[in-house]
Amino acid sequence: MANPAFSEKTFTKLDITHDENGVMTVPTTLNKVGILLFILLASSAVSWIGMEKQWSIAGALIPAGLIGGFLCVLVLVFKKEWAPQLAPTYALLEGLAIGAISFIFHEIALLAAGLTIGVVLVMWFLYKTKILQATQGFIFGLTAATGAIFLIYMATWILGMFGINMPYIHDAGLIGIGFSLVVVTIAALNLIIDFHLIEQGAAMRAPKYMEWYAAFGLMVTIIWLYLEILKLLAKLARR
Repeated sequence: MANPAFSEKTFTKLDITHDENGVMTVPTTLNKVGILLFILLASSAVSWIGMEKQWSIAGALIPAGLIGGFLCVLVLVFKKEWAPQLAPTYALLEGLAIGAISFIFHEIALLAAGLTIGVVLVMWFLYKTKILQATQGFIFGLTAATGAIFLIYMATWILGMFGINMPYIHDAGLIGIGFSLVVVTIAALNLIIDFHLIEQGAAMRAPKYMEWYAAFGLMVTIIWLYLEILKLLAKLARR
């Protein structure tokens, strides 16, 4: 569940531009984050309305959105210059899946959305006030932690294909809730790295298309954070 879009090497192999009108900046990157969020919310709303009319379409919307979004991630990791086209496509596809998933959880989905916004704002404040900084040690430790979570989820998925359920971590017991709290914390801390890399890209005068790529990378983390908060609230609701 780590963010595959962002790493310390994201901007190291780019052709740095000297054209003032063609460089990445923080304000315009944040504008693009807003555009992607709008697309995500609009797509989610369409998916939610569709679920209200016909529940069975969840079986198509969720896998189509998640698989399509994952394919966009894979392509963009290797073809960053395609970000102006694929980043909005990613937001659109993920919105279809998230709208359907949110409809299934219904009431707690709105709470999860509100908490996600709150966490993003808190992380931005902690980053801008330098309470939390993306030092080399911070990045290394958090990358290792997110990689470990990814391996756990992959193991759960593979074992599930053989009818074997991973005990405890997906249950509503104390271990399951504790695991979700840890994952939510790690997802939230990943935002610090995302903010750092956006500023790093602007400082390095990355090409203009990297604004879309950076916005896409931040979206990946925000979506992950929302889904993990939703999962945590669902566990709490079952107790």
